[in-house]
Amino acid sequence: MRRFICLFSFTALAVAADLPVREVVLFKHGVGYFARSGQLGPGESARLDFKADEMNDVLKSLTIEEKGVGKISGLRYDSSEPLAKKLEEFPFSIGAQQPLSAVLDQLKGAQVELKFGAETVTGAIVGARRLANGQNQPEREQATLLLESGELRNVDLSAISSLRFSDPKLQLQFKDYLTAIAESRSKDKRSVYIDSSDSGAREIQASYMIPAPVWKSSYRLIFGETGQPTLEGWAIVDNTTGDDWTNVRLALVSGRPISFVSQLYEPRYVARPEADLPEQAELRPPVDTGALEEEKEADAVRIQGFGAMKKVAPPSPPAQAAPALAFRSGIVGGVAGGVSQSVQVEAAAPSSITQIAAAQELGELFEYRISTPVTIRKNESAMLPFLQDKIAARKLLIYSDESSIHPLNAAEITNSTGKTLDGGPITVFDAGSYGGEALMETVKTGDKRLLSYAVDLGTRITTQFDSKAAVVREVHVNRGILTAKNAAVETKTYTIRNVDQKPKTLIIEHPARTGYTLLERTPAEKTANAYRFEVKLASGATEKFPVTEENVFNTAFSVTDLTPDVLVVYLSNKNLTAAGRQQLSDILDRKRQITAAEAEHERLTGQINAIVRDQDRIRQNINSLNHVAGQQDQVQKYAKQLADQEAQLATLRDRQSELERKKAALQSELDTLIEKMEF
Repeated sequence: MRRFICLFSFTALAVAADLPVREVVLFKHGVGYFARSGQLGPGESARLDFKADEMNDVLKSLTIEEKGVGKISGLRYDSSEPLAKKLEEFPFSIGAQQPLSAVLDQLKGAQVELKFGAETVTGAIVGARRLANGQNQPEREQATLLLESGELRNVDLSAISSLRFSDPKLQLQFKDYLTAIAESRSKDKRSVYIDSSDSGAREIQASYMIPAPVWKSSYRLIFGETGQPTLEGWAIVDNTTGDDWTNVRLALVSGRPISFVSQLYEPRYVARPEADLPEQAELRPPVDTGALEEEKEADAVRIQGFGAMKKVAPPSPPAQAAPALAFRSGIVGGVAGGVSQSVQVEAAAPSSITQIAAAQELGELFEYRISTPVTIRKNESAMLPFLQDKIAARKLLIYSDESSIHPLNAAEITNSTGKTLDGGPITVFDAGSYGGEALMETVKTGDKRLLSYAVDLGTRITTQFDSKAAVVREVHVNRGILTAKNAAVETKTYTIRNVDQKPKTLIIEHPARTGYTLLERTPAEKTANAYRFEVKLASGATEKFPVTEENVFNTAFSVTDLTPDVLVVYLSNKNLTAAGRQQLSDILDRKRQITAAEAEHERLTGQINAIVRDQDRIRQNINSLNHVAGQQDQVQKYAKQLADQEAQLATLRDRQSELERKKAALQSELDTLIEKMEF
């Protein structure tokens, strides 16, 4: 048995053997594995047809396996040159909505024949352009021709009835240009040919990956009167390949391996750099910069680099030519059966279909292999049963949506089938009747899921929220920053009323909030964003279920910014240490003294302002009385009042200065205490 991966192109043969589809493996990430096999007679070629957009995956994954004494001479396929590369060969280009004048202007010098009704004008194209025709008038297209008589003539292109190039080659180029554009839009199939140069017949198998619709899963969960329920799985498979699947071996793989499209089918061109010989370069006399060091070993081989001299070993004697690479392991670097002049390499490791089709856990993948051959005609779909097992499950209620007063009927299933359950919709049947529908993601063996499928109108749930003021548990001070550890307790009470005359089991999904921890209760389970509590409900009973949580958080303040009232609150905390209490008491004392000094200073400022306002009034009165005869006694009284007030102002200002000095001293003491305090 020999296998090899082939990506080479050869000339076509007329005879093509048929290789029917024998095996199909469908995945969940948009590709499918296909295996074809059949007899390849002496000198025959097998042909595989694909869609153009499938060729990248075919060239990436195609593997050929042969059984027999003959040889596979090569593999060829219909090539595809990029449209832009094809159009580069033409002396003109036709863009989207490009006018005729722009096309003709690219063909200056070409002979053209224009017909204007009964008149025919022949000449060489000098140029063509678009002309404005006044406001609100359509543009005109005009061409300038050099007639055979030697005169130049402008012709209106909108008036011509036909145009023809005198050069048949140019006329054919236009036809080829349009044909290339039309072919680029074609969705025709591409063929891959497997050639044989031997006279012997053999059995060959071609396997490859191509884009394919993902297979879909749907389940039926059937609860009986007693015992474990039955889980029945059906696979929905679509055949869009264009070939009938007749008695094929079908496997369905659950999981999503990485897959991507690599552009292998369309020819790829690489821009190469330009390199010129230096014959024309200007010669300059070399300037010796002197040696950096001398080499003492006479047998060393020196290479002049862009710096210090480098020593390398002497060259090895030439190796003998590599033997020709026989066509035993595959096709590498040349035609099968010929001599390869490239370096000999080992053939790619053969792929194994049996390993791909193994029905077992492969990391995140699991394969379902249909036990009997399957027939699905092209452009048809089929439903195939792939699972029917008893499964561990129990019925319960789930409450997670506070916008509703009713919980949901649900089933808690544990995957006891020993197989991976692919994700999909589930229809639930309970006691022989339709119960509802649910969605399930992929479930590995031994994993558990809750499946909600209906609303339970026989149970009502209300919630009530209660919170307590945050309590300071710890107080710490460091470098003038007071950090308080606070704890806020919140309680959410679920009131559950079971109006049915049968016991029930309820799962409450309580949101798990960042920073909150549960008090008193332990959940049965915890998901990524919720706690699950299990509550047993008696028939016709009402149950209250409180859930208490605590949020512990830190608050930080600058001690300098704390008021005496706030400091009194922290001093009253029982969790404060003795050292901390003493330090905070000293801080409080200084802050109170500073506050008292500031209040006294403010009071004195008020008195000073009142005296100043009264002095302004007295001065105004004095100015008024100075112009009135017989008011000298009153003026003297006012003057004496001003003198007394000035003495009083001096005393008040002295007191203010004393308070300011006291406040500065207290502030200095406070800053020192704050800087030194730590507990």
